Amino acid sequence: MKIKRVLLSLSLSPIFLYGQDIQSPDGLLKVILKSESEKTTYVVTYKNKTMLEESPLGLESTIGDFSTGLTFLSESKKQIEENYYLPNGKTSRIHYLANELTVSYLNKNKDTLQVLFRVSNNDIALAYRLASPKQTHCTIKRELTGFNFPAHTTTFITPQAPSGEGWMKTKPSYEEEYTNEEPIGTPSKYRLGYTFPTLFHLGNDGWVLLSETGVTSRYAGTRLSEGNQEGLYTIAFPEKEENGGMGDNTVTSNLPLITSWKTITVGETLKPIVETTSAYNGMKPVYTASQPYKPGRSTWSWILWQDESCNYKDQQIFIDLAAEMGYEYILIDALWDKQIGYENMPSLIAYAQSKGVDVILWYNSNGAWNDAPQGPKQRMDTAPARQKEMAWMKSLGVKGIKVDFFGGDKQTTMKLYEDILTDANQYGIFVVFHGTTLPRGWERMYPNHMGSEAALVSENLVFSQDFANKEAYTSTMLPFTRNAVSAMDFGPVFFNKRFSKQADKGTIRKTTDAFQLATSILYQSPVQHFGITPNNIQEQPEYVINFMKKIPTTWDETRFIDGYPGKYCVMARRFGSKWYIGATNASNSLQSYTLSLPWLTGKEVTVLFDHKDRSVGFKTAKIDKKGLLKIELENLGGCVIYSNE
Repeated sequence: MKIKRVLLSLSLSPIFLYGQDIQSPDGLLKVILKSESEKTTYVVTYKNKTMLEESPLGLESTIGDFSTGLTFLSESKKQIEENYYLPNGKTSRIHYLANELTVSYLNKNKDTLQVLFRVSNNDIALAYRLASPKQTHCTIKRELTGFNFPAHTTTFITPQAPSGEGWMKTKPSYEEEYTNEEPIGTPSKYRLGYTFPTLFHLGNDGWVLLSETGVTSRYAGTRLSEGNQEGLYTIAFPEKEENGGMGDNTVTSNLPLITSWKTITVGETLKPIVETTSAYNGMKPVYTASQPYKPGRSTWSWILWQDESCNYKDQQIFIDLAAEMGYEYILIDALWDKQIGYENMPSLIAYAQSKGVDVILWYNSNGAWNDAPQGPKQRMDTAPARQKEMAWMKSLGVKGIKVDFFGGDKQTTMKLYEDILTDANQYGIFVVFHGTTLPRGWERMYPNHMGSEAALVSENLVFSQDFANKEAYTSTMLPFTRNAVSAMDFGPVFFNKRFSKQADKGTIRKTTDAFQLATSILYQSPVQHFGITPNNIQEQPEYVINFMKKIPTTWDETRFIDGYPGKYCVMARRFGSKWYIGATNASNSLQSYTLSLPWLTGKEVTVLFDHKDRSVGFKTAKIDKKGLLKIELENLGGCVIYSNE
C-alpha cells in the first residue's frame, strides 16, 4: 500500500520538513498531512484502513505558485462545536463537533497559504485560505487538490456534460446517468470529468462520498477531473465554453480569500453517506431571511399534461386539486406569459389564494447562454429586470419562483444564482432552481433556497421510455449520491399508468403504485412538486390519497436502514414523533427484506404494500421484540411503513 511508503518517509526522508495529523472526535477518522520541499500531500484513514492514498494539495494563482516550494510557517488545532437548526432539510437539529487543523505556509513571494482540515466523526472538510501583505486581490488559476483512491475502488459517479450541447444548447444541465461499479480510471462519457457528488466503493473497506460546499459569488463551482489508472482524481474548474462563453473559468476575488470546501464523507457502510450533513456543517447564512419561508407540497400540470396545459382553465383545475389535497402550492410552469398572459395572472393568482393555495411561477434564467425558447425570458438575468418582476410578484402575493436553464459553474454563474436568491429574499420570495448545478450548502447559506434539480429527474419519465424503464433503478441510486448532500427537486409520485394526460398515449410506467408512494419519502426537497393528476383522486383507494395528503416535505431526522446503489433502498425519516419508511426494489424479481427498526420495537405500524396486481394494499403490522419487520417488494416495487403514533 502507498500509505506504508508515506509513513516511512515521515521518519527517514531527508527532504521531509514537517508533518501533522488530525483525527475525528471518536478517533476513527484520521488525516495525515505531509510537507516536503516539492509538494504537500495528505492521506485519509478510517479505522486504520486507507481510504485515500497520498493525495496532492495546493493552488496556482496570479500571486504565485502554492503547490511547490512552500515553507512551513505554523500549525494550530482547535475544536469546533455548533448546534444549529436547519428548517428545510433532511435533519432539523444538527450537532456538529469537529477537530480543525490549520497549517500555514509561505510561498517564494512571502504570501500565505493556509490549509484547513475539519474532521468530524465521518466527515472531512478541506479548504484553503490565501492572504498577502502586498496584494489586494488575486486570481486562482487552478486547484491541485486530489483524491487518490486504492486500486480496487469502484465508482458511482456522473459525468460532466459538454457546454452548449443537448436540447437547445442547454447543457451542462447536470442530468446525466451515474456509473454503476465502474473501475476507477475508466474514461467518462464526455472526457470532461465528473459532477459532484461522487460516490466511491472501496470494497470491504467501505465508502467515500466527495462533494463541495460553501460556494458563493466569490468562487466557482468545481468538479472532479478524469481519473487516472492509479486512482487519482483532481479538482477541475469550469470549461471556457460554459455560460455561453461569458466570464472567466478561473476565480478572481479580493484577499484574504477562502476557497470552497471540499467534503469527504467516509464510512464502513452507507449509513454515514445517506445521513451526512457535510454540506451544511460550518456554513453560515449569507443574509438573514426577510420572513419565514414555508415548505410544502405542490400540484403541477406540466409534468403530465405538458405545454398546452399552461392555460387559465387547466391551471384552475390543478389549483382545485391542490386545494382538495390540502397542498400549499401550485407551480404554474413555462409559457404562462404567453398562454395565460400577464394581464390575466392577477385574477388567476387571486383564484388560487381564495382556495388557500399559493403560487409558484416558472422563469427562464436566460440572458445569452442557450436557445431555450420558453418564457418568461430576460426577467432574471439582470438586476433591474429582476427587481421589477419581483416587485410585481410581491404585489400579487406570489410566494416562490422556479428558475430554469442555467449555463455552467463559472464564478459569474455563481454570482447569478446568488443575485437571484438575494433579490428574491428582499421581496419575500423563495427559489427553486432547475436545469442547474448542485446547490453547495445553499439550504443553510441562503434561507430562501428551497431546492434544486441537478439530476436526471421525473421529466425524463415523460420524454424517454428507457428512463421510465429505469425508474426503480434511479430510486436506488439518487439517495446515495445526489440527494445525500442537498435537497433535490425530482418531482415524484405518479399514479397514471402512462406518463401522459391520455391513458392510451405516452411512455409506460413500469413501477408499482406503492413504489410511487415510497419515492415521496426517499426523495427529499422542502418543496415537492408531485405528479398526481385529478383523475387519481377517484382511481386510488382512500388510504393512498390520505397518505399523500399528509406526507411531509421536511424532516427532523433521517436514518439509513438498508440498501445498495442500483439494487434497493430503504430509508426512514421522522417528522415530529411520526416515522415514515420508504423502500424500493430495482430488481426484476420479488424480493424479501428483514428491516431492523429497533426504535420502533413493539410498536404498531401501517404498511402500504404491493398487491400482485401492482396496486397498493393496506395492512397493520407490529415490530417484533427484536425490532424486526419483514417486507416483500414486487419487482420494480416498493412499500411505505409509517408509525401510528
